[in-house]
Amino acid sequence: MQSIDQVQSALAEQNYVCGRALATVVFLSLKLGRPLFLEGEAGTGKTEIAKAMSAALGRDLIRLQCYEGLDAASAVYEWNFPAQMVAIRAAEAEGNADKDVLQRSLFSGDFLVERPLLRAMRPHEAGPPVLLIDEIDRTDEPFEAFLLEALSDFQVTIPELGTIKAAEPPIVILTSNRTREVHDALKRRCLYHWVEYPSFEREIEILQARAPEATETLSREIVAFVQRLRREDLFKRPGVAETIDWAKCLLALDAIDLSPQVIADTLGAILKYQDDIARIEGSEAKRILDEARAELSPA
Repeated sequence: MQSIDQVQSALAEQNYVCGRALATVVFLSLKLGRPLFLEGEAGTGKTEIAKAMSAALGRDLIRLQCYEGLDAASAVYEWNFPAQMVAIRAAEAEGNADKDVLQRSLFSGDFLVERPLLRAMRPHEAGPPVLLIDEIDRTDEPFEAFLLEALSDFQVTIPELGTIKAAEPPIVILTSNRTREVHDALKRRCLYHWVEYPSFEREIEILQARAPEATETLSREIVAFVQRLRREDLFKRPGVAETIDWAKCLLALDAIDLSPQVIADTLGAILKYQDDIARIEGSEAKRILDEARAELSPA
């Protein structure tokens, strides 16, 4: 991709609508070969941009989903122990139990199970893959330190096989929902961008791209209601993903506009905690709908 406009256009072809600021940092990440660190509220499209980029570039997408307790071995490789045990039993049965030969055989590529980081270091026919390290804030600091080294040299070490270095570095995207602060050292290795909730017009564009069957009137009411809902004191504010899900639910119910009853019936599509649902049900939903429509009326 040779320009920022080309990045925006290519992502739009994958139904990913982004502003110029995000397109700029994506362009620079590709141009400079730097990892891209995207931080922001859940549901703002951080994970989706990796999917859109892999599709736009025609590259493989490799996803490492982070979680508490994730360690380097789980992210890089493991040995296929059941297959190794079968090989040991077979060697013993055939009388080929030479320890050195058997050990070299057992700890070869035939029994290696490649995890995301190792797969990303391997050559790919279409070119370097897009490596998505999703929700890095869920991991522990020791894994961050390991990742810092891995992304610095784009290589990993397997004690039995040695060091494996990427011939061409993968395109790396890290995401964080900021449940905790990620160490500065890791952020400094990356280009950083905070992904905001979109503006009203931008969210309309996103909804039209992802749920084109929705009428303009319904789309505007949905977005206005969700954006007004985000100003409430909620445990978990709805993201863009919830906006899209809700629109598809309303379309499935053949809704042509919003009403307190329709909202009450479908709140589970946009709110994921019972306390939030209980807070918004009934008169609160009607109040928010009236306020959202009042904000739409000048248009």
